[in-house]
Amino acid sequence: MAEEVRPPRVFGFTGTSGSGKTTLVEQVIPRLIARGWKVSLIKHAHHGFDLDTPGKDSYRHRQAGCGEVMVTCGSRWALMHELRDEAEPTLAQHLARFAPCDLVLVEGFKQEAIPKIEVYRAANGKAPLYPENPHIVAVATDSPVHTALPVLDVNDAEAVAAFVMDYFKHPQR
Repeated sequence: MAEEVRPPRVFGFTGTSGSGKTTLVEQVIPRLIARGWKVSLIKHAHHGFDLDTPGKDSYRHRQAGCGEVMVTCGSRWALMHELRDEAEPTLAQHLARFAPCDLVLVEGFKQEAIPKIEVYRAANGKAPLYPENPHIVAVATDSPVHTALPVLDVNDAEAVAAFVMDYFKHPQR
């Protein structure tokens, strides 16, 4: 009998630019892995980006018109897909490309209907997202906030990792 492949848990981190999302996610990942979860991540970039170095073979092949270029070696592989005139894929389409795992963390995709923690720093001078975004289930911050949502210390990655794992035990929060 074939092993059942179930979709992974998906949990996001959102916040305004400069709030510390990447730093917090970077600290949470090893704590989730230490608890036995296999973790993957998808990050949405607002602007174009390039993983390739101009002049290198893979870059030259993409520039020549390849729709996809895979670079591989003994320790990793990466597949680059040029959208050209195609629409940007949805989060669900991206998630379908992942190898099986226990959890996919999502950084960005602010409006997607997935549970997420907002990383909020009042010192940035930007308004919080949680009052307007119903998918935010907690706020990680370094300052007092007035909300009925759980408030986590942005500097306590252990507590944030525990919250994420606990969320999937009690997702109806």
